[in-house]
Amino acid sequence: MGRQPRRTLLTAAVLLWLSPALRSAEVPAADHAADSKAAAALRARGLELGYNLDHAEALATFKAAIAADPSHPAGYRLAAAVAWIMILFEQGAITVDDYLGQARSNLSRPTPRADLHAAFQQFLKQAVTIAETQVRANQADVDAHFQAGAAFGFLATYGATVEGRIVGNLGNARRAYREHQRVLELDPERKDAGLIVGMYRYAVAALSAPARLVAHIAGFGGGRERGLRLVEEAARYPSDVQSNAMFTLVLMYNREERYDDALRMIAALQERYPRNRLLWLEAGNTALRAGRPAEARRSLEEGLARFSRDARKKAAGEEARWRFAYGAALVALKDVVPAERELHAALAGASRDWVRGRTRKELGKLADLAGNRQRALDEYREADRLCESDRDSDCSAEAQALLKARYR
Repeated sequence: MGRQPRRTLLTAAVLLWLSPALRSAEVPAADHAADSKAAAALRARGLELGYNLDHAEALATFKAAIAADPSHPAGYRLAAAVAWIMILFEQGAITVDDYLGQARSNLSRPTPRADLHAAFQQFLKQAVTIAETQVRANQADVDAHFQAGAAFGFLATYGATVEGRIVGNLGNARRAYREHQRVLELDPERKDAGLIVGMYRYAVAALSAPARLVAHIAGFGGGRERGLRLVEEAARYPSDVQSNAMFTLVLMYNREERYDDALRMIAALQERYPRNRLLWLEAGNTALRAGRPAEARRSLEEGLARFSRDARKKAAGEEARWRFAYGAALVALKDVVPAERELHAALAGASRDWVRGRTRKELGKLADLAGNRQRALDEYREADRLCESDRDSDCSAEAQALLKARYR
């Protein structure tokens, strides 16, 4: 994919993973099977809470899963995932819009909260250590390879989304890709491994020819259609990454301009996670990209009602994102007065320059509709400056086009 009180210390029970062989010898098999079943149920509950934006409760539930079965790496990995999502939530990176732009290395990112950063690193270190121990013990252990790849995948994703380091995370990305390729070789029916393999294949296919060559030398395969198909298969396969695959498809379908498919996937996620208000923002943004402002307006009005009723903590700059999207839909519908009100509210609360830039662009459209071309030109120039400063190339390109031709 959008993220409350934080816990950074592991329970004493977590330390039992240090000697899984000893633990197996000391705990009767029947008891361990019961513990594993309880842990799996807790992980499923934690995922439901997390995707419904109940992050503190999700983290507590994953910790309980770890305590129930300290020898399984999934609990640690999912706890780390919650810490990561909470950081993104505090940074305001909450929708597909945050990931549609061109990926660049060494981007500036807000410094994450120290306790959440430490929690992520600590949980992932545990997940990696357990999984690698299990892989060394049995090279044919399919799930051990899956758990190792999933953990390294999170390390690479964290480096790119939180720390702004893409090139610097190549080693973690390569390890994740290779481990999940190995899973598919050992068991082609483990479709959940297709998420990471498919994502990297899709990403490599979008690179320039020289960059693709470097990626192939580094061990990454390409193939846009093959990559997309693997992620689609992961989204249909019941696993703890199924919803992650579904959210990933929302991004991919938007990139592919397959807006109907994206909206269908969002609708399925809304049904699954009705407390996740951000899914209605995602639906509105997708409808806007599809050129369907009336549909966008309906989604955004329902989402804004959910937003106003939701007493939980909001993401950084979240209200501005809602107001901007709603204002943009109203501009497209030529509903001028409420559009201007919403856009000024967005401008007042925006936390990122690209949001300010896009808002200025919409205000320029309103000026054009009112016949004030000079004001429109001023807004478009400011939009171009703000979007360029935040590397929003799509917004900058549209602002430059509007400088040449009046919006009607």
